[in-house]
Amino acid sequence: MTRVFWLLVLLAASPLAAQDRLRVATYNVGLGRDGPGLLLKDILDRKADILALATIVSTVNPDILLLTGFDNDYQTLALTRFNALDGLSYPFLFAPPGNAGLDSGLDINNNGHMRDWNDAWGFGRFEGAEGMALFSRFPIQTTRRFDHLLWKDFGPAPLAPDGTAYFTRWPQLRLASHSLWDIEIALPNGPLHILAAHPTPPVFDGAEDANGLRNEAEIDFLNRYLSGEVFTDDTGTTAALSAAPVILLADLNADPERGDSLKHALRRLLAHPRLQNMPAQDTVEWARTGRMQVDYALPDHALTVLGAGVFWPETSPLLEAANTRHRLIWVDVKLPK
Repeated sequence: MTRVFWLLVLLAASPLAAQDRLRVATYNVGLGRDGPGLLLKDILDRKADILALATIVSTVNPDILLLTGFDNDYQTLALTRFNALDGLSYPFLFAPPGNAGLDSGLDINNNGHMRDWNDAWGFGRFEGAEGMALFSRFPIQTTRRFDHLLWKDFGPAPLAPDGTAYFTRWPQLRLASHSLWDIEIALPNGPLHILAAHPTPPVFDGAEDANGLRNEAEIDFLNRYLSGEVFTDDTGTTAALSAAPVILLADLNADPERGDSLKHALRRLLAHPRLQNMPAQDTVEWARTGRMQVDYALPDHALTVLGAGVFWPETSPLLEAANTRHRLIWVDVKLPK
């Protein structure tokens, strides 16, 4: 990323002069700790990485922000304290714990023991581990969660080397490794929907490619929901995605060209007729693979895009202190009339 591009990003990230545009962003902050309550303690202790992350968010200054990789708790204590840091103070928050670390009551890994990390609906050290959180300057009108959807309805079963099912409990397994949300935001001129997701990384498995297949299946849900397919959410409400404008915010853990993920569902998503496929922008840097694009902010074709960028200066003490491999990605759209 050149210095010229960074200067353009910095100028674009200044506070909006008038609310004729909306800045929407997503950021995997990497705030997963080894146990419940540890993130809250670090926030209260004003650890350097947490203060740096808050400063990056306040510098880019989004109106709506999806955080991924943030340890949630049922009382949102950590999230509330993070939101109280300098430069934040969003009036509306949404962060229910998802499937990560949530005990399934099943011996999913078939090792004869219950309540292993791999026996949760989604991998996590505890309930709410490395979850999702939405911050908004506009009221959150309605929410739909699809955390109870079944994996079997969105992709093939992983197979062991002998061709048998890798998971003996396959028909019962949930699709979402973290969460799948449809959140309606009440803007001054009408509703905007945020479609939020954080599929599992397509690595850390074996020849069965269980994580790769699950990542593909989670992205397939996004394709089908955007295409108008009807789904039943966790409250039992059955409906399709609203016709109101939508913006997809997600760490999809998948690059359309690089890395170990399956590509079909992601490429269909990036070419989906309802979404604008923004220019490719690297959003993460891993030691093994280098820079890749895995985080996305994709607006509805009904919205006018005014700008977009990634917070990735050439040199930055903030990025060094933040200690996350991901970068904040944002898009500006004209408010719908």
